[in-house]
Amino acid sequence: MRKDKKKRNKAGMFILLCVGAFIVSFAGSAIFKMNYTSPALKEYSVDWNDEIGTTYTDIAYGDGEANKFDLYVPADDTKETYGLVVYLHAGGFTTGDKSDDAGMLQWLASKGYVAAGINYTLRDDEHPEASVYSQSMDIKSSIPVVVEKAEELGYNLDSMAISGGSAGGTLAMLYAYRDADESPIPVKMLFEAVGPSSFYPEDWSPYGLDQNPEAAADLFSVMSGTEITVDMFGTEAYEEAIKPISAYRWVNENSVPTVAAYGVYDKVAPFDTVKHLIHALEENNVPHEYIEFPHSGHALQNDNDLYVKYMETVEEYLDTYMPIK
Repeated sequence: MRKDKKKRNKAGMFILLCVGAFIVSFAGSAIFKMNYTSPALKEYSVDWNDEIGTTYTDIAYGDGEANKFDLYVPADDTKETYGLVVYLHAGGFTTGDKSDDAGMLQWLASKGYVAAGINYTLRDDEHPEASVYSQSMDIKSSIPVVVEKAEELGYNLDSMAISGGSAGGTLAMLYAYRDADESPIPVKMLFEAVGPSSFYPEDWSPYGLDQNPEAAADLFSVMSGTEITVDMFGTEAYEEAIKPISAYRWVNENSVPTVAAYGVYDKVAPFDTVKHLIHALEENNVPHEYIEFPHSGHALQNDNDLYVKYMETVEEYLDTYMPIK
């Protein structure tokens, strides 16, 4: 009976997270679609056609049903090398699809990059074992296949950037900070928006986890894919158990330049989680640009001027750290 009750608690808390993430996903793939209506952001979208590039969809990188990626390649295939930009979709780790970010990926390819949108196994009724950790492992295993496929198509890759929004932002950070040393090509930069980089109960107050350690332990167990107990909070054992999915813990003096955007009123991926990330970047002297949206929540919807600044900064960092050759 107690075991069944614990399972119900886990499911209940995770549903709360999913509801918020679903609203954002439905409203616009965490962030970009909704803001593309702004005239100032029109330059970050393209009318995709064969003269700009080609799309290859549903390329397998593993045996799982979700282990697929889409590749967007520029029409100009005459260069010796290209940069790769990966963009990971949003959806609270439970929903979403690589196709949600077609506009972003097309824009990146129009600039001359090879762009990839990658799916990962979502936590749902069919995959109750999936976690943030297992999803990050999906992404890690996909990159060599993305590079290989691009080369098969005649696009030799020599560098990469990785990005994402919300859940995709978290997975992008984990690859950039935790796994970059094992990347088949050098990771040059990261840009992400509203991805949680830490998992402490006190920072997840919108879900009441600061007042309910049992619920916090249940939710973080689900997200980490390992058992978290209440008595672990505040101990070194907790720090080690949660480290595999805590992106900020992997930041060091060699971490890649970063552009990050967060909304002060974010209740989906709680705003308080960003302080650990920014502190780690500053403490390790990592080149970064942190753009805070003072009137916005998870969708960064109420600060259009700052959203333009975010996209301009992304482009500046791409031009600086991954210039088109």
